[in-house]
Amino acid sequence: MQVEASASASVKAFEMVQQLASSNAVVVFSCSDCCMSTVVKRLLFSLGVGPTIVELDEHASGQAMEAALYQLSGTLQPVPAVFVGGKFLGGVQTLMASHINGSLIPLLKEAGALWL
Repeated sequence: MQVEASASASVKAFEMVQQLASSNAVVVFSCSDCCMSTVVKRLLFSLGVGPTIVELDEHASGQAMEAALYQLSGTLQPVPAVFVGGKFLGGVQTLMASHINGSLIPLLKEAGALWL
């Protein structure tokens, strides 16, 4: 019974992450005291993007969503996790690499997060 409840909570958390990602142009899952999350948010704000931000350490389902992000990302550090246009982009390294190589702005425009 415990395993079923845990699996159900895991599925619900994954669905919550997917619902948030698919209903917003840009979503950042972060922790309020994480410096890398701050870097991600500042970059997006500086580009004129108003992302939906989910602070996992302040959210009632934060731990379960963090576990879902861990499975989705396959990394030891699941936050920050950035979704653009409903798709998982990655963490701070992927976001910065996309910005540096010039692919981030077109992604943001395609998702409707930027108009210019």
